Amino acid sequence: MTKILIIEDEIPARKKLKRFIEELDSQTEIIAKLETVQSAVEFLKQHQPDLIFSDIELLDGNAFEVYSQISVNCPIIFTTAYDQYWMDAFEGNGIDYLLKPFSKERFQKAWNKFLWYKNTSSDANHQIQALTKLIKQNFQKNEYKERFTIHKNKSIYFLETKDVLLFEANEGVIFAYDEKGNKHLLSETILTAIEKQLNPADFFRINRGELIQKKYIEKIERYNKNSLSIKLKGYNNYVKTSQSQTTLFREWMEK
Repeated sequence: MTKILIIEDEIPARKKLKRFIEELDSQTEIIAKLETVQSAVEFLKQHQPDLIFSDIELLDGNAFEVYSQISVNCPIIFTTAYDQYWMDAFEGNGIDYLLKPFSKERFQKAWNKFLWYKNTSSDANHQIQALTKLIKQNFQKNEYKERFTIHKNKSIYFLETKDVLLFEANEGVIFAYDEKGNKHLLSETILTAIEKQLNPADFFRINRGELIQKKYIEKIERYNKNSLSIKLKGYNNYVKTSQSQTTLFREWMEK
């Protein structure tokens, strides 16, 4: 019997995971469904699951806060709508990274990876390290987008990714701002889709609607207890980190 812990604050996502788990051709038991960092920390102090399905952005913070406080020996399959966390996910016990919305087929592949982990060897650390290395190699093989095609007034021009200081999602459309202060309307409408095409070493999503490039950061100031205010070169307004992104942003800046 595989004991599974679900850490997920979105009800539809929890129901989807529960359904996929129940449809597996394996004996499983969902021992808890948790929504917050605090509840996960308290639970893991007293219980040890065989596998964790973990969202990353939770109601009261970031799931990595859980794993920094509690020593978890079991593998973790991360489920999230954001792909900038994958390097952090595989620094610990992460064995797979499901980007929402994920299919049953993609879920099954993650489960098969867990079964491989469970059955091939008793050396847990060796298994996780091997998986981590393989997954990182697969991610690093991705080719990042070098330019965006802009359509304007029946003409077409190209915007180089290296010249973009900020991507901004605003009421269903996305704008890119270049180093000269120009604003470009993109044909893409989902910021997450753009984020997947960018090098995570260069770009970071500081909140739900803004994605910035590191080399254009001019100044960083404290905005309040849990957020930072950032001045970008060539952009008049300050942008701000969300509370859930501030810690990760600090770590990203130091890489």
